[in-house]
Amino acid sequence: MPFHEMFEPDGSIRPCYAEVQNWVERTGIAGLNRRMDEAEAIFRRIGITFAVYGEGGDPERLIPFDLLPRIFTGQEWRVLDKGIRQRARALNAFLHDVYHRGEIVKAGIMPADIIYRNSAYLAEMADFTPPGKVYSHIVGIDIVRTGPTRFEVLEDNCRTPSGVSYMLENREIMTRMFPELFAQGVVAPVDDYPAELLKSLKEVAPPACKGDPVVVVLTPGSLNSAYYEHSFLADLMGVELVEPADLFVDNDRVWMKTTLGPKAVDVIYRRIDDEYIDPLVFRPDSLLGVPGIFSVYRNGGVTLASAPGSGIADDKAVYIYVPEMIRFYLGEQPILDNIQTWQCGKPDECAYVLENLHDLVAKEVHGSGGYGMLIGPKSTKDEIAAYADRIRANPGEFIAQPTLDLSTVPTLGPAAVVGRHADFRPYCLVGKQIRLVPGGLTRVALTEGSLVVNSSQGGGVKDTWVLQD
Repeated sequence: MPFHEMFEPDGSIRPCYAEVQNWVERTGIAGLNRRMDEAEAIFRRIGITFAVYGEGGDPERLIPFDLLPRIFTGQEWRVLDKGIRQRARALNAFLHDVYHRGEIVKAGIMPADIIYRNSAYLAEMADFTPPGKVYSHIVGIDIVRTGPTRFEVLEDNCRTPSGVSYMLENREIMTRMFPELFAQGVVAPVDDYPAELLKSLKEVAPPACKGDPVVVVLTPGSLNSAYYEHSFLADLMGVELVEPADLFVDNDRVWMKTTLGPKAVDVIYRRIDDEYIDPLVFRPDSLLGVPGIFSVYRNGGVTLASAPGSGIADDKAVYIYVPEMIRFYLGEQPILDNIQTWQCGKPDECAYVLENLHDLVAKEVHGSGGYGMLIGPKSTKDEIAAYADRIRANPGEFIAQPTLDLSTVPTLGPAAVVGRHADFRPYCLVGKQIRLVPGGLTRVALTEGSLVVNSSQGGGVKDTWVLQD
């Protein structure tokens, strides 16, 4: 049986959930569901949606919000905090290394082809050091709990991890609807995240910046699936939200068009993929990029956050080596473990995976959002056979992991509180300092027994509480 985070082994309520249990009993399931309807109405009125394309119908959807919080004790958070910060440091050290001397390859720890033949590796970034040696400025690390004291990393997101707007809005809704639960001040706040993000971005201003750095958020536009988040963060940071047409390059600087004339931009928090950012360097057919921006970046006229090419650290084949990165670059033992992972590019491991595919979770190394994966125990024989053929055709493009006993968290059902599997994504900010607000986004699989928590696959979100000692 998976570990249920609300209960002790003997079935009693864990002390950290005692107040939540009292609240459930006082309010009743029917009363909580009415509150859920109120929360959904608020989300809809505010316009917090995400987009799913290609499935027909209205692509704008409301992510299901669950009213019952996921809770970490102060002691649990201290372990997570140290492990997350450690991992963010190691990943940035790895990115600097692979775009310079490649010492981890020379040391025989990682094979060269996993890095240098990877589509996420950008040769155009070779021998360039971004300000502060920071490549990934917002590191989203997906963590699962597999026991009372065991946390494991599922994957790393070093490009543009999304979902932080839900972390902030979930807390806002909970505070608004249940002020009595926050009146005692036992839940650590997360509302300073936008201010901390702005500090981190300003700390990596380019050499050309003379004075208070001008920061903007660059969005592909209102049709992007995460547009709400782009505008939300720009608003909370008090900076401009710009589209590519709002920017231009002149005299080795990037300028923003304003009603008062051009204004120099120092730091761009970009939410546009690498290949689209500059049509002069990458895709010439891109209408989302700013011609010449990459040259300005390399010449120290602007900072791009995160750095182009940082996606190499997202790769699921690279993920396998993060514990070794921590030992190699930091001289430390990993605080958070990886999940056991088999590389299908290795013949012996591939043979094991193909033989046991019915018991494993297989994934594309470049996949994301819950797409392109196979959950063996939940799949038919035909689905497993078809996926096995894909692995045989291109084994290096796949990894496999055991089907984990993910912990379950209390979730509000129509007639009772039920347990549903969840993961956790904190957002670690990297500038001159590493910053981490006490909390993150808990994503929950709303279907009984499901292990897929992604919003695009029917998952929901809930507030995450870190209790202050």
